[in-house]
Amino acid sequence: MTIQELYAKIGGNYDQAVRIMKSERLIDKYVRKLKSSGVGEKLAEAGESMDAGKLFESAHAMKGVCSNLGLDGLAGAADEITEEFRPGNPRKLSDEAVKEKLRDIDERYRAAVEGIRQYEEG
Repeated sequence: MTIQELYAKIGGNYDQAVRIMKSERLIDKYVRKLKSSGVGEKLAEAGESMDAGKLFESAHAMKGVCSNLGLDGLAGAADEITEEFRPGNPRKLSDEAVKEKLRDIDERYRAAVEGIRQYEEG
């Protein structure tokens, strides 16, 4: 599997990643690190406690990592949680709606990690 095939499989925007990272070598390096970065796990843990500060911080971290990698779907989903819990923003979603969004993020994240594992296996 090529890196472009990986991006197609996981719903990433390879062209955006190239614009940000400037080289395929850097994309390869950092996309491999996603699975060990802990961003997905930290967001899931924050969702269990529904701690507003932790939800904001972990969603913001995921948004940043995924934006830089061109993983638009994950970045956009994390952005919704980031804005929901940004200090000073009024809450718009119920806790159950937030948990539903977090389940969706977790599924997308796990799919991306599985795609990366397959990519690494060649």
